[in-house]
Amino acid sequence: MKELVEVLAKSLVDHPEQVIVTETEQDNEILLTLKVASEDMGKVIGKQGRIAKAIRAMVKAAASRTDKKVIVEIEQ
Repeated sequence: MKELVEVLAKSLVDHPEQVIVTETEQDNEILLTLKVASEDMGKVIGKQGRIAKAIRAMVKAAASRTDKKVIVEIEQ
């Protein structure tokens, strides 16, 4: 899951070297935290959050094979 978020985010931003994804696992939950450069924040979130929703939907679809809930957070 972590690699999927990294690839998606790096393809969207102007500064792919500043994309950091951390993965934290607890019980039946995986938390993915995405950090990007402040100039690229709008590109990752998109108008009305559409790109962020699309990223979350893709990760949720990829996680459907596992029995774990995956949460994607975007930090500033």
